[in-house]
Amino acid sequence: MDDLIADFVSECRDMLESLGGEIVAWEAAPHDRARLDSIFRFVHTVKGNCGFFDFPRLEALSHAAEDALADVRAGRRQPDPALVSAVLAVIDRIGEMVEVIAAGSAIPDGDDSDLIEALKPGAEQAAPAAPVAAANPAAPQGPAAPRTIRLSVDLLDRMMSGVSDLVLARNELARRLRDSSTDVAIDSAFERMSGIIAEMRDAITRTRMQRIESLFVGLPRMVRDLSAELGRQVLIDIDGGDVELDREMIEMIRDPLTHIVRNAVDHGIEPPADRLKAGKREIGLLSVSARQSGNQILIDIVDDGRGIDGKRLVDKALAAGILDKAEAARLSPKEQLQLIFEAGLSTAAAVTSISGRGVGMDVVRSNVERIGGVVEVESKPGQGTRMTLRVPLTLTIIPALTVSIGNQHFAIPRVAIEEIVRVRGDSVQLSEVGGAGLVTIRGRRVPKIVLADLLGLDSQLPTNERTLIVLKPAGGDVYALSVDRVHDHEELVVKPAAPAVMATGLYAGTTLADDGSPILLFDPAGLARVGGVRFEAQERSVRLLDEVAAVAAEEATPVLLFRDCAGARRAIRLGVVDRIEEVRGSAISLSAGRVRVQLGDDILPLEGLGELPAPDTKIRLFRLNDGQVQLGLAFSDVIDLDAIADQIIPSEVPGLVEGVTLVAGEPAELIDAHWLFAGASRMTGAPSAAPPVCRLDLQDPWVRNMLRPIVEAAGYRVVAAEADTEADLAIAWAGSAAAPASRRTLFLSADADGVANENHIYRYDRAGLLVALRDAAAGKGR
Repeated sequence: MDDLIADFVSECRDMLESLGGEIVAWEAAPHDRARLDSIFRFVHTVKGNCGFFDFPRLEALSHAAEDALADVRAGRRQPDPALVSAVLAVIDRIGEMVEVIAAGSAIPDGDDSDLIEALKPGAEQAAPAAPVAAANPAAPQGPAAPRTIRLSVDLLDRMMSGVSDLVLARNELARRLRDSSTDVAIDSAFERMSGIIAEMRDAITRTRMQRIESLFVGLPRMVRDLSAELGRQVLIDIDGGDVELDREMIEMIRDPLTHIVRNAVDHGIEPPADRLKAGKREIGLLSVSARQSGNQILIDIVDDGRGIDGKRLVDKALAAGILDKAEAARLSPKEQLQLIFEAGLSTAAAVTSISGRGVGMDVVRSNVERIGGVVEVESKPGQGTRMTLRVPLTLTIIPALTVSIGNQHFAIPRVAIEEIVRVRGDSVQLSEVGGAGLVTIRGRRVPKIVLADLLGLDSQLPTNERTLIVLKPAGGDVYALSVDRVHDHEELVVKPAAPAVMATGLYAGTTLADDGSPILLFDPAGLARVGGVRFEAQERSVRLLDEVAAVAAEEATPVLLFRDCAGARRAIRLGVVDRIEEVRGSAISLSAGRVRVQLGDDILPLEGLGELPAPDTKIRLFRLNDGQVQLGLAFSDVIDLDAIADQIIPSEVPGLVEGVTLVAGEPAELIDAHWLFAGASRMTGAPSAAPPVCRLDLQDPWVRNMLRPIVEAAGYRVVAAEADTEADLAIAWAGSAAAPASRRTLFLSADADGVANENHIYRYDRAGLLVALRDAAAGKGR
């Protein structure tokens, strides 16, 4: 807030200085419209800012002057010497109040009615007013506004360009010093110079930084206007305005942020009547916050509205021809949400002036990705939506790694690099399934992109001698980039590339090597996109590749060889392994009589742990899946991917271990996946067939909160009383006018002394209720 007040003071001073001649000229020529407009803009700007900063006295004064000048501009009033004098007096008073604010003092209470009255038609010229004094000059109520100056952006860019040249010259000098023998004194002088350049670069970079609050300041008014137009009630909460971001970046994300906020109010927050019906309060909450994470800025836009219906998005995509039925059936919930970014897809019921034309979110994502950022979406129907913008802190000087294919050099942002591995290493395995490249690095499977093939360049190395760079773009999943050679880590100056180059989608800009030769800087997300790796579909793609690989190995069963938490050598069939996860011990707990682990929005049974780990301990686990039930199996490390075709010596007792077999020439215990899932199914109540259906009056709070959990725990699928679904059982209150349609109806009595039989039970007779539920599920008593 102090910085914003400083900007306000600086702006007012600049405008007052430029208005000095305009006011005198307007006094000499009151009908000069251009000068009248300049004065009007000044008082209008002051009035608007005062409302934001809560300066009521200053706002009232500027408001009165704005009204008088508006009448003159509209032709409702003719300017006369008395009005000119009154406006001059008001502007003088505004200048005095601005100086009080600049000194860090509060504007004192005072009476400006004489100045305001002098602005009215027919008023006499007011006598000169006494100057404004600070409320308490000896003890200012706030910090004095810092000294500021205004600089053009062009000048800042020239300064940054000069520093960029310094960095390049420093890099070249460093290379020459490495290639020649120097003494300690020269090395010391070079290090000192490098430190000075770094400090200068940081200082000038700070001049380009601006509080993100300037991006947020217009949101409350926009939300207010939209809410009034759409009949909503929305409370907006803004946090993190003190986070700083490159001024140019702020302008680049202004439109995407505005569009997301408008969508939240239009599509997300429900009308008050709908919110009350859904059990929510009438006023919707929209939260906009910013925080810094490393060299990224994360902006979250969260609403508590209706959320995004992934299935509805799929239906829209099918209707628009974006997906076919086979593709739609394989989409995970996360992948369904990503459809919101498809061009031409809209969930609006009708086209309005605000939304519904199917344009916007695809443009939002492309604009954010153009500056090296990512848009993430999370949503739960009925609960709300979270949109996250991940954008780089600045686009000027970044640490990067230089790589090459043949004689062509390229750069990769260091922030996106997870690790660098040699293909010849024992922990790396390359494979190609269905035309897609895949690499397994210490048990982790990731897609592979061969840079030489992608760019159409001739590689000088065979496949097994290349280097893999594991990349993780902001907000994305990992993939491996195969290159010929890896060179130096350097700080590189990034500048925009030619439009034709940027249009390829592969590059984030251009830079210069320390010898002055041009180098293109890769956009890691763009590389993945052009290379065929869709982050939102990567998880599904890896699963499909695993299935294809399993089918291809007809004569042997693929297994993962691993060491469990106790160090034992074990194997598990690859077909039941969905993927490998890593969690902290805090995500693991003993609940409902079993060890469980939270993985995202899922809580799964967990096997393989001897005891609960410490909260900060990292635990690796297999996520196992039989098509209906998921569970976790903890392990220490993956040894290898292999296949078994030999005889399995069965275990004498049923349990976790099915038997012993030879894997890679050594004995290994084979995990009994059937036993694991049998236990998990019993504990989770996973059905082997379609569950029986029970019809309940879910509008009744007691039924919804007390009865429904018991019915669902007994294995039933609950539907609302009014649902058009065939039910095996309906439960209603005794004496109700009409019982819901079902094969059998069970009546509950609120009175413990009521008549009790197999169809009429006291509502707190838990044992009797469970027996009736079990009998109904078994088909008895119909």
